[in-house]
Amino acid sequence: MEWLGLQFTTQLPENGQVILDCAHNPFLVWLAYVVACTAGFATLGMTERIGHVEKPASQRLWRWVGAGCLAGGIWAMHFISMLAFQVPIEIQYHLPTTLVSLIFALTASWLALQTLSHPHLNFWQYLRAAVWIGLGIATMHYVGMAAMRSVATAYYHPALFALSIVIAIGASLAALLISSHLRDGSGAFHLLLKYTASLVLGAGIVSMHFTGMAALNLVLPDNSLQPLPGDNNHLQLGLTVAVMTLLIIGSSISAALADKKLQIKDCDLQRVNTLVSQLDQARLSLQQVAHYDALTNLLNRRGFNQLFAEKLIEKTNEAGRLAVLFLDIDHFKRINDSLGHDAGDELLKVLADHIRGSVRSHDDVVARFGGDEFCILIGLHDPEEARHMAQRIMLKMKDPIELAGRSMVMTTSIGISLFPEDGKTCEELLKNADLALYQSKGSGRNGLHFFSPHMKARATLELQLEEELRHALREDDGLMLYYQPIYDLKTGQVTKLEALIRWQHPVHGLLAPDRFIAIAEANGLIAELDDWVLRKACEDLAELSRQGCEELIIAVNCSPLNLAREELVDEIEHALRVAGVAPQRLELEVTENALMGNLAKTLVLLRQIRALGVSLSIDDFGTGYSSLAYLKRLPLNTLKIDRSFIQDIPKATQDMEIVQAIIVMAHSLHLQVVTEGVETFEQYDFLERLGCDFVQGHLLSRPVPLVELLPVLNEINQRKDSLSVSPLSLARAQKSLPPMQTHQLCGQSADRCG
Repeated sequence: MEWLGLQFTTQLPENGQVILDCAHNPFLVWLAYVVACTAGFATLGMTERIGHVEKPASQRLWRWVGAGCLAGGIWAMHFISMLAFQVPIEIQYHLPTTLVSLIFALTASWLALQTLSHPHLNFWQYLRAAVWIGLGIATMHYVGMAAMRSVATAYYHPALFALSIVIAIGASLAALLISSHLRDGSGAFHLLLKYTASLVLGAGIVSMHFTGMAALNLVLPDNSLQPLPGDNNHLQLGLTVAVMTLLIIGSSISAALADKKLQIKDCDLQRVNTLVSQLDQARLSLQQVAHYDALTNLLNRRGFNQLFAEKLIEKTNEAGRLAVLFLDIDHFKRINDSLGHDAGDELLKVLADHIRGSVRSHDDVVARFGGDEFCILIGLHDPEEARHMAQRIMLKMKDPIELAGRSMVMTTSIGISLFPEDGKTCEELLKNADLALYQSKGSGRNGLHFFSPHMKARATLELQLEEELRHALREDDGLMLYYQPIYDLKTGQVTKLEALIRWQHPVHGLLAPDRFIAIAEANGLIAELDDWVLRKACEDLAELSRQGCEELIIAVNCSPLNLAREELVDEIEHALRVAGVAPQRLELEVTENALMGNLAKTLVLLRQIRALGVSLSIDDFGTGYSSLAYLKRLPLNTLKIDRSFIQDIPKATQDMEIVQAIIVMAHSLHLQVVTEGVETFEQYDFLERLGCDFVQGHLLSRPVPLVELLPVLNEINQRKDSLSVSPLSLARAQKSLPPMQTHQLCGQSADRCG
C-alpha cells in the first residue's frame, strides 16, 4: 500500500529479496538528543521572553527567534539522526526535499510559539494546537525520509508509523503545557524545572524520530548488495551540524538572557523614575501641606513667613516699603457655636475669596494663619494705600452671604503695621500688626488701626503686670481686700460688706481692679484670683466674728468666667469650712450677663451653691439683657441696681421711674434690693421713700481695709438718728462725713472683682 509517496506493508517479501540490517551510531544519537534538549530549553526561554516583553514588535521578534530555534533544533536533530543511520548501502539525500522538510519544521515551530503567545488557553485549545504541531513535525520527518536516495526500496510498518505520529502529537502537547506553566517564575527551583522539562521535551522529540526510523525497512533484490566505500564522513558532518545548531541556539538563548537583563534594568529604571516622580509629587504635596492652608488654599503661617522674609530683603535693598494687615473676623465663634464647624468652614472659604478678591495683584500676599485670622502683605509707596485696601476689604466683607439657609453679614477688625517705620523683622512687624488689631477689637470691632508706639508700651506693661500678678498670687504678696459697707435702710445698721480686691504694686502703687482684672481673665488667672478673694473674705469674716461682728455678711464678686467652672461649688464649701464660717454669712455676687450666658448650666451651678446655704445676688442689674421670664427661674436672694441709674437722680426723671420699677419688680419676686453708687442725700432720701432695702456708696463710706473697718462701721451705725431727721440735718451730717475721695479708688465700675 502506498500513501503520500510512502509504501506501507505489514509483511515484507520473502523470495528473492534481502532486508537490510540497519543500525545507528550511538554517539550521533546522543548528539541528536543533546540538540533536541537544547532546542526544548531555547523554546522554553523564548516563551518566557514573549510573556515578559510588553511591546508587540518585541513579541513578534522573539516569536520568530523561538520558532527558528525550535525548527532548527528539530531539523538538526533529524539530520544528525539520519547521519547516525548506518546501512550497508550508499544513501544520498535530495537537497530540495530536505529543504522542504525544514519548511515544515519551521511552520510547526511557528505554530507552537504562536499558541504559547496566548497566556490563557484551555486544555482543548492546547490539544488542538498540539495535533497540528505534531502533524507538522511528523510531516517534516517523513518528508526528510523521502529525501533519501538509494538502490533499496523503503517500506514502513503502519503501526509504528502511526505510533510515531502519536508520539509527535504527545510531545507537542507536553511542550505546550510545560511551556505555559514555566513562562512565569524565577529562582533556582524554576531553573531546575526548566532543565528537567528540556530533557523531557528532547526525549519526546527523539522518541518520535526513532519510532519513525523503527517503522522503516530497506529491501534489496538478491545478489545486488555491494560493499560500501571505506570513507565515511557522517560523524564529522554530524558534529559540524550539531556545533552550528548549538551555536545558533546558544546565541539566541544568550540574546534572550541579555534582553531579559536589559528589560530588568529598564524595569528598574522605570521603577526608579516612578519612585522619583512619586517623591517629587510627595515633595510637592508636603510643600503644599507645609506652606498652604488646606481649607482656603491660601498660604499658611509658614509659607507666609518664608515669602515675608524674601520681601523684606527685596524691599531693604530697594529702600521700599511694606504694610502688614492683620485681620480677624468679628464674632466668628458664634457661627461655629450656632451653625456648626462645617458651616464655619464654608464661611471661611467665602471670606477668603472676598479677601483674595480685594487685593491688587499677585504681588500682594494673602495668608490664613488659622481659625479666623488672616494676614496680608502688600508693597506700597504711601501708608494711605494700606488704609484704602483695609477699607476695601471691610466694605467687601459687608456683602450678604448665604449660609445654611440664612443671609448674614460679617465684619472684620484690622491692624496695620508698616515697614520700616514699625519694625525691621518679620516677627516685629507681625507682633505690631497684632497689637494694632487688638486695639481695633477693643475699640468696638469693625474698624482699622495703625500701630503706634504707645500700643507696644501698653502691651509691655500688661505682660509685666501679668507676670507680677502670677507672682503675687503664688507668693500671696501685695493682694488685699477692701470692704465697702452696705447699709440696711430698715434697721439703720450696716449688715453687709462688699469685698473689693486691691493690689499694692511695688512700683505703680495701689491698683484698682480695672487695672488687672482684664489681664487675669485674658491669661487664665481669674479662677485663681477669685479663689483667693473667696478664701481671704472668709478668713476676714472669721476675724470680724472674733471682734464682735457675728451677724455681718460679706458679698464676694464672681467673675463670669469663673461662674462656668463646676469646681466653684467645692471651692466655696472648702473656704467656708477652713475658715469656720456659716454659709449664710457669705453672699456671691454675679453679673446679669454672666447669668444669661448659659442658663441651663448656670441654673444647676447656682442651685448647688444655694444648697450650701450661700446667698446669691445679681449685680449691675439693668445693664444686661435678662428678662423676667429668666429672672424668676434663678435662685436669687438679692438684686443690685447699677449705679448708672442712680448717678443723675434727682435730675433724671426717667431714671427715677426705672429705679422705682426695678424695686417694685424685685419685691414682687421676693428679692431684696441693694442700690449702689449712692453719693448724695437726695439719692438716699429717694431710695428710702421707694422702700429700697439696702444702699451702698460713698455717702456712707469709701472702701476701706479690714484694719480700718470697725471705726467706720461704728460711725455709720451711730448716724441713724441724724440720717432720718430732715434734709437740713442730712446736710449738716454730710459735712461731718469723711472725704469721699471720688477720684481715688472710688468708681463703682472699678470696685469689682469680676
